[in-house]
Amino acid sequence: MCQVGEDYVEPPPREPPPVPRPGCGQKCVKCKQGDPVVVIRAGDAFCRDCFKAFYVHKFRAMLGKNRLIFPGEKVLLAWSGGPSSSSMVWQVLEVRPHHPQGLSQDSAKRLRFVPGVVYVDEGAACGQSPEDRAKTLAEVKQVLHVVNFPWHLVALEEVFSLPPSVLRCCPQEPAGTEGAYKSAVDSFLQQYHVLGAEGAEDSCGRARGEEERPWPQSQDPHSLPSPAGPPSAAQTEALCRLFESVRTLTAKEELLQTLRSHLILHVARAHGYSKVMTGDSCTRLAIKLMTNLALGRGAFLAWDTGFSDERHGDVVVVRPMRDHTLKEVAFYNRLFAVPLVFTPAVDTKAPEKASVHRLMEAFILRLQAQFPSTVSTVYRTGEKLVKAPRDGCGGGPSGPRCLLCLCTLDIDTADSATAFGAQTSSLSQMPPSTLQAEAGTPTAPCCAVGEGPGCCWKARGRTDDAQAQVTQQLCYGCRGNMSDLPSLDRLPPYILAEAQLRSQRAGVMQEIQEYLIEDSSDEAEGPQS
Repeated sequence: MCQVGEDYVEPPPREPPPVPRPGCGQKCVKCKQGDPVVVIRAGDAFCRDCFKAFYVHKFRAMLGKNRLIFPGEKVLLAWSGGPSSSSMVWQVLEVRPHHPQGLSQDSAKRLRFVPGVVYVDEGAACGQSPEDRAKTLAEVKQVLHVVNFPWHLVALEEVFSLPPSVLRCCPQEPAGTEGAYKSAVDSFLQQYHVLGAEGAEDSCGRARGEEERPWPQSQDPHSLPSPAGPPSAAQTEALCRLFESVRTLTAKEELLQTLRSHLILHVARAHGYSKVMTGDSCTRLAIKLMTNLALGRGAFLAWDTGFSDERHGDVVVVRPMRDHTLKEVAFYNRLFAVPLVFTPAVDTKAPEKASVHRLMEAFILRLQAQFPSTVSTVYRTGEKLVKAPRDGCGGGPSGPRCLLCLCTLDIDTADSATAFGAQTSSLSQMPPSTLQAEAGTPTAPCCAVGEGPGCCWKARGRTDDAQAQVTQQLCYGCRGNMSDLPSLDRLPPYILAEAQLRSQRAGVMQEIQEYLIEDSSDEAEGPQS
């Protein structure tokens, strides 16, 4: 039948079905007996005990599957007071042998490393007053006394006293094979059974006390008095000027993350830690993956979001919380009263479009609310990334590395056809006036034209040289972030000193290159033929 001319109204869009809630007669999907208290996914209702076992199993399975942490190894737990890092510290606490409420009394299932905790006070960069910072530190110390691990309290201002060696990749010990890991575990279990539970606990306590003694910021009664006091007013003022000069919130967040990682790396090296644990959750890593893609750090996604990050050489960063979603973390902290310390961040109360980080976070979480598999899809895609450096860029220690993120520089002389390759190759050939014009500095003609000790042309040349020294040693992503900093002179001294040292080394190598004797191709092929 013809229906031309008749008015048809489109049916209203269907709303997504409501999430099913556990009914009165529904039981736990795991034990089939307990009453469910948590619904993780649609239809997955867990009771309290089964959820705890499920949650902790994911944490220990992540460590056991990768087998990077050997028995007796010193591991530094990076704790910020937030939900994910607090949950990580609490799980390590509960499965330690000395904890009275351990989840497992079987010695084969305990975590066998020696933990320590580090907390970085970022109040100066976030605009907190001294009174608020003191109040936050009091809450932090109260939680750390409950945890009873050796701990460090460091302020972000201490980056202005770091040595330039922090930015150097130390040689990494050869990774142990699977057989070596099994033999180390068997040796630990044999020693545990020989000494007995009490002897093992006493030895752990003695080892813990020995570690606390040389640590400057530990407030344990067994430790020596702290020789290092709070940061000076000059350091606090310098840090505030640095962050106030950054134009965009995106660059502030990236700079804060870089300085924090350098400070944690220095603490780990100074006190003999070979591993650093961070509390990055599955949701946070999915957001970080998309954010780094937008910031031009796609070449380093495997290091920034993978389980292990070996860019520093002697200190490896591991992420054991990467299988936990923020929803699971929130449920665990709520059910088991995990203590938290909430502190304002750089992006607190910032609008959605204030930075790339906030925009990508809102985008991912909004998609996750409509399509519950969004985070897991992005996360599983990131797991497939392989850490394979480009040919000639230096997977070894001799390869050039970024001055800030310490990743292998994503530049190549053979890849000069790209925009970044052309920019990198032409930066060293630009005259000082061009660099000064791009930096936004007025290019007035010099009165003495370079003559005299106090010539303004010479002063500008020294500034341009320092600017070029730092810029040439940055990767694509870090170079974009540093472009929002009007002057690189406000960076901490260790960054500028390392940039100058690298430039001097490169200049010396270029000068002596013509005096080096290299085997020609004919001579190298002669003995083989």
